[in-house]
Amino acid sequence: MAHAYTPGLKVLKESKVQKTRLLPLKGTVHANKGQQVSPATIVASTALPGNVQMVNVAGMLNTDPDDVLDIMLKKPGDVIEKNEALAQSKGIFGLFKSTLPCPVTGTLESISEITGQVVLREAPIPVEVDGYITGEVIEELPQEGVVVETTGVFIQGIFGIGGERQGEIVTIVDDPSSEITGDLLKEEYKGKILIGGSFISLAAFQKAMKIGVAGIIVGGFNYQDLKPILGYDLGVAITGGENIPTALIVTEGFGQINIASRTFELLKSHEGKVASINGATQIRAGVIRPEVIIPLTKEQQQGVDQAIDAAGGITNGSLVRVIRAPWFGVLGTVKSLPPELCHMESGTLVRVAEVTLPSGEVVLLPRANLEMVETD
Repeated sequence: MAHAYTPGLKVLKESKVQKTRLLPLKGTVHANKGQQVSPATIVASTALPGNVQMVNVAGMLNTDPDDVLDIMLKKPGDVIEKNEALAQSKGIFGLFKSTLPCPVTGTLESISEITGQVVLREAPIPVEVDGYITGEVIEELPQEGVVVETTGVFIQGIFGIGGERQGEIVTIVDDPSSEITGDLLKEEYKGKILIGGSFISLAAFQKAMKIGVAGIIVGGFNYQDLKPILGYDLGVAITGGENIPTALIVTEGFGQINIASRTFELLKSHEGKVASINGATQIRAGVIRPEVIIPLTKEQQQGVDQAIDAAGGITNGSLVRVIRAPWFGVLGTVKSLPPELCHMESGTLVRVAEVTLPSGEVVLLPRANLEMVETD
């Protein structure tokens, strides 16, 4: 029988998870190897250089550029407050002097006698990196960050928006086929991570954001609803940096699709525990999956990693999900796995699968564009 191995979404009951927590540029590492950290623990910090402001002193005080040094009230290296006097013209016979207030609070970096402009740099922007998960620091990266390891539940979704969030898990539907509707969302869910079933509508998600829900995990979502939420068209290259209060993790695909029953039951079994989630998604080279991590205490650990939806072998009849456009998120059934290489529109030769879509249409897709879907 024809057989193929392809990546699948991970749904692990118990697994060692390592997260590298890095600064955007060199700074100070505050956590030591062997230290226990929580999501709120600041493990490293630094300061980004402040914004640069150019001030045309010569033009604003009607002075020749080579005279700017003589009218400056501050010198390079001085810290100056917003609206404090930066420069003052000589006036006429010492009278009628004009004073130029500083437009920002910052440090005077340089004065140019050629252009008559001065360079001001605003205060550094502090950046702190937290632990993200409850775990142990297993490696220090000097001036850069740390690697944190935990043992717990690890679940990947197919698509997400919103960055890192933490919150208590609350299941608000009865089964994997149930939809999250607005009437199910309560004020008490502020800061919680809600587990849904097959779908959440735009109106319901907007209500969740208004309440301040930390995150929602659900089977399906309408792609067209992303623009009203974000205010712009979202590309498929990478997500996770959206400025929204509620992260969304879609486990199955776009449309109304039941969340996998085993995923639903696993999440439901950890009701009340604190989870760390991240909606960041990248579906091109260097794949990044949205994720759910639920750390387990030593008493809760069974001592073995157990996968319930790991990568597996695709055969005739396998249920698969398409992970590339134009059928991204669509579920289908493998009709056959032709052994020969096939020419694609891009001109490449690849191994393919014949997949029957829900509409009944049979399409030829690269096997790399498919992933296994668990079935009961």
